Amino acid sequence: MNMSWIKVVIAAFFEVFWVIGLKHADDPLSWIGTIISIGISFYLMIMTGKELPVGTVYAVFVGLGTAGTVLAEMVLFDVPFNAVKIVLILILLIGVIGLKLVTKESKSKGVDS
Repeated sequence: MNMSWIKVVIAAFFEVFWVIGLKHADDPLSWIGTIISIGISFYLMIMTGKELPVGTVYAVFVGLGTAGTVLAEMVLFDVPFNAVKIVLILILLIGVIGLKLVTKESKSKGVDS
């Protein structure tokens, strides 16, 4: 996995934090953390979009973020475990991995290359 895909995974990791923050932030410190997470997440996603196809980057970003958010809510906030949700997340992740596997990376980086 090259550095561009690692950036997408890190962006999705921060997406989980800001999505949870939007729901649960209730003091200035948690709102600051949420805003920082939004900034990091979108910065990494936008930078990666310059190196990889934007549609694939966005699909992987959202897919991983969605799966991470659902799992984090089950673990951290006692949302009831639901086998159907887990199966659907696995199907989503299979699709995300499939998109990554069939996406060809461009040789040039940006317009000026």
